[in-house]
Amino acid sequence: AQGIDVWVAPTWDEGDAWIASMRHIAQEGRCWVIGAGCAIRASDVPADFPHRDELYPDPDEWLNPGDSVIVAPSGEIVAGPLREAYGILTAEIDPVVARTAHYTLDVAGHYNRPDIFSLRVDRSPRPQVAFEEPEAASAPAVSAPDVIEL
Repeated sequence: AQGIDVWVAPTWDEGDAWIASMRHIAQEGRCWVIGAGCAIRASDVPADFPHRDELYPDPDEWLNPGDSVIVAPSGEIVAGPLREAYGILTAEIDPVVARTAHYTLDVAGHYNRPDIFSLRVDRSPRPQVAFEEPEAASAPAVSAPDVIEL
């Protein structure tokens, strides 16, 4: 609905499932996806990190292999994945490709049904978690007992 042409997804996630997710988001959203993974080796952890050598005895171990990727609106990977390497992925992307791809699958566009469905998005700031107290139970109405005269 917002006409997303480029979706940027920075993350700690990695692996085949992560890459498949990036491809799915691109294909389903008909947008370019830039999946920015975090590549880090044990040797990148600061030397003064408590127990670093015990936790990460092999300085060449990849704590996260990265898996940065750039995906076209068709779901095709056009750059990457950049795995177990430091670097910068680049690709020429054309936002017009995403805009024209929306005509093949526009999830909020030309074939939606506003006569039967609407979606409202409230952008007002709200706390992430809101705790609510239960409403005080109202006491049942107490009436005077019936008086029986003998």
